[in-house]
Amino acid sequence: MKDKIVFDVSGYAASGMSVAFLTLGCKLNYSESSYMSHRFSDAGYRIVADDAVADIYVVNTCSVTEHADKKCRNIIRRVHKLNPDAVVAVTGCYAQLKPDEIMSIEGVDIVLGAGEKGRLFEAVSEYLAEKRSGKVDVRIKSACDIDRVEVIYPAYSSGERTRSFLKIQDGCDYKCTYCTIPLARGRSRNIPIKELVKQAGEIASAGIKEIVLTGVNTGDFGKSTGEDFLDLLKALNDVDGIERYRISSIEPNLLKEETVRWIASGTRFMPHFHIPLQSGSDRILALMKRRYNREMFRSRIEMIRSLMEKGSDSMPVFFGIDLIVGFPGEGEEEFMDSFAFLRDVVKPSFIHVFPYSRRPGTPAAVMKPQVMESVKSVRTEKMSRLSDELHENFVASCRGRKFSVLFEQKTSDGMMGGYTENYIRVERPYDENSIGKIREITL
Repeated sequence: MKDKIVFDVSGYAASGMSVAFLTLGCKLNYSESSYMSHRFSDAGYRIVADDAVADIYVVNTCSVTEHADKKCRNIIRRVHKLNPDAVVAVTGCYAQLKPDEIMSIEGVDIVLGAGEKGRLFEAVSEYLAEKRSGKVDVRIKSACDIDRVEVIYPAYSSGERTRSFLKIQDGCDYKCTYCTIPLARGRSRNIPIKELVKQAGEIASAGIKEIVLTGVNTGDFGKSTGEDFLDLLKALNDVDGIERYRISSIEPNLLKEETVRWIASGTRFMPHFHIPLQSGSDRILALMKRRYNREMFRSRIEMIRSLMEKGSDSMPVFFGIDLIVGFPGEGEEEFMDSFAFLRDVVKPSFIHVFPYSRRPGTPAAVMKPQVMESVKSVRTEKMSRLSDELHENFVASCRGRKFSVLFEQKTSDGMMGGYTENYIRVERPYDENSIGKIREITL
């Protein structure tokens, strides 16, 4: 088995082989899978559905929870069963953290860690070329020291007709006690503004109207190029053809007033913020080693509302909040602190609830006391019900107002769906002429 990759694929042709991509996890992974699929299609490979019988399967993994690891393993076994003769290439965060574990799964031929993901096309091409030459054991495994990776390869998704996820940044310098992402993705680094503006132009030329900025820690943009996040937003705002931008997620301590003030001044950036809270208890936030407390989080939310919800006719801002329940040491008092803080103070539009998952190699994995799974389940259910209630209240506050909806797709029941500026899902009877267009509606 090779531990290092030597790419020499001169003269190799795809000969119409089929490739299926199976992607798990975050939107960043999806943008990177889209980038990889273009490498294959440009070389003559056929991209097929992820449930098709293919010659090659690329599994782009997630490892944010133990459930994610398990799901990755199940998918690998499923595609090998679909076609036992297929090449199975596995990459992503799980591949970076546990390459030997993945290589031990029957059917796996190539394992590339997150740092090698951008070279997956070359690895598959080399593998196929060496197999053709009659070599028996040419399986490839490579998971380099992610902390030494400085290269960041560009990526944006293009599978949807109306929306693209544009990768602006990778890696994270934060050391939250529950998180394996810095171990899997490495240090914070970013693509230069000039290159991102060029990519946004390419997206616009394909007729796509909306871009979602993605990264591991988007607000940390500029670490490797000395640039500024707000300067990036201003440059992208000037790209012709893109009518809407959204920021996929941003840490509260990195969301600056000058950025929000500029967005509120009349730009193409939507009144939609996804901000991780993780806990509404200051004691738990300290154990997590988050870089803010409840008061800072509250002040950020109030600042955004004060700047963007001026006047009775202003559009309510959509706030999506990430929350972890059942973190080690979280008792009923701390959980109820979070519950009351969200219900009575923050009042977000949606809560993305995660039960804490014990990840080997993180400080939180050995903290005591660990919360029982049954307790996590009860708390997850209670917080999810609160999320439903808050979302219903948010939608109700918007009824009777006029919005602009970018209709994206036809649904299975003959309707078409899309989102308002502030991320309310809307469905209307299907109209082919409205797909990919922004239409005014009264909610």
